[in-house]
Amino acid sequence: MLNKEKALKSEREIFSSRFGVLMTMIGVAVGLGNVWRFPYMVGKFGGASFVIFYLFSVFIVGIPALMAEWVLGRHTRRGTFGAFEKGGLPGGKYVGIFLFFVVLCATAYYSNAVGWVGYHGISCIVNLFGGHMEPELILPPDQGFMEGSFFRQLAMTGGVILVSAVVLLRGLRKGIEKVSKFVMPVLFGILVILIIRAVTLPGALAGLKWYIGDFSFKNLTSPVMAASFGHAIFSLSLGGTFMVIYGSYLDKSTPIPRNAVFTGLGDLLAGLLAGFAIFPAVFAFGLAPGSGPVLIFSTLPKTFSAMPAGHLFGLLFFLGLFLAAYLSDVAAFEVLIGGLTDNTRISRKHAVWLICGIVMVLAIPTMINLKIFVPWDLLFGSGMQTLGCVLAVITAMWCIKRSEALKELSQGSARPFPLFLFCWMRIVIPLAVVFIGLNWLLESVFHINIFK
Repeated sequence: MLNKEKALKSEREIFSSRFGVLMTMIGVAVGLGNVWRFPYMVGKFGGASFVIFYLFSVFIVGIPALMAEWVLGRHTRRGTFGAFEKGGLPGGKYVGIFLFFVVLCATAYYSNAVGWVGYHGISCIVNLFGGHMEPELILPPDQGFMEGSFFRQLAMTGGVILVSAVVLLRGLRKGIEKVSKFVMPVLFGILVILIIRAVTLPGALAGLKWYIGDFSFKNLTSPVMAASFGHAIFSLSLGGTFMVIYGSYLDKSTPIPRNAVFTGLGDLLAGLLAGFAIFPAVFAFGLAPGSGPVLIFSTLPKTFSAMPAGHLFGLLFFLGLFLAAYLSDVAAFEVLIGGLTDNTRISRKHAVWLICGIVMVLAIPTMINLKIFVPWDLLFGSGMQTLGCVLAVITAMWCIKRSEALKELSQGSARPFPLFLFCWMRIVIPLAVVFIGLNWLLESVFHINIFK
C-alpha cells in the first residue's frame, strides 16, 4: 500500500513554472465571480463602500483561507474526493464524495452560463461584420431572466464542454497551465482597452465617482460588510474543491503564502478593472448600476448597441468574460476528473469523456426551465461553497498535524511561517467562514436579515 502511494505521488503532474502557477490560480479565482458577480454586487451594495471593505476582506479572510486549501491539497496530493479522508477529517471520505457531487451539479449550470457568454460574443461578431443576430440570448426581464432558445443553449453549452475537453485531455502542463498562461494576459489586456473606451464616454466621470470616490463610513453597514466577506470567499473560488485540486499540483518548493497573496491581488485587480470598464459606461448611458445579474446579460448588450463601434467593444467585453469563465469551468471539470483518476482505475482520457457526458446531461434541466438556475446557484454555488471551505480549513489547520501544516506553509520561503498568522488561520478563519455561511443561509433561504 505504501509503495502504491509513493508511485501515485511520483506520477502526479505538477506545475512547470512559477508564472504558470500564478496564471492558473488567478484564472481559477477570477471566473464569472469577478467579471459578472462583482459589478452587480457593487451595484447592489452601494458602490465605493462595498469596494473598500471587499479589499479588506480578501486580505483578512480570503487569502488565509486560500492558503489553508492549498495546504490540504499539497499535503495530501489529492483532490476533493480523497483529500479530506487522507487529511484525517472524521467522515472525510463521505465529505469528499458529497463535495464531488456538489461540483458535478454546479459544473452543469455553470457551463450553461459560460455558453450564454459565448453566445453574446458570437452575436457581436455577426453584427460587427454587417449581419444581424439578436444580441440577447437572455431576453428582457419581463419574459423571464435568462430565457432563450433551448437548442441554441444546447449548442452553446455543448461547444463549451467540448472546448474544455480538448484542454483537459492534454493534462496539467500541456493543457490547463499552457492555456492559462496565454488567456490571463489577454484578459487583462482586454479589460485595459475597455477601460480606456469607457472613461472617455461623455458622463463617465459620474460612474467613476460613484464607483471609487463616494466612500463614506456611514454606508459601511453590517449587510455591506457581510456581503464583502461572502464575496471574498466566492471570488477566490474557495470551497474545498477547485483550490484543493490545484494545490495538489504545487511543487514542494512553491511558497504557498507568496503565491496566495499574488493570487488574491490578481483576483482583486480583475474585479476592480471590470468595474472600471462597466460603471463609467453604465452611467454614461443613464442606466441603473444596481440592476443585478441582468447588468451583464441584458443591460450591457443594449449599452454596446448604442455606443459608437459598440459591437467591437461588446465583442472584446464578452470575449474577456468568456475567457475568465472558461478557465473556472475547466477547473471545475478538473476537480471531477481528478476525483475519478485518483480513486479509480479509469484513465484520464476516459474520465474526461465520461464527466463531460454526465455534465451535458445534467445541464439540460436549466435549459428547459431556466427558473431553476438561481436555486441551483444558491444551493450548489454559494451555499455549499462556504460549507466546503470551512471543512477544508478545519482539515488543514486541525486534522493535519500542526508541524506538518506549518512545514507546508514555510516550504519555499526564506523564513518560517509566522505563528500568529497560523493561529489566525486556525481559529478566526473557520469562525469567519461559518458566520458567512450562516448569514447566507438566513438571508437567502429563510429571508431573515440578522442585521435588522
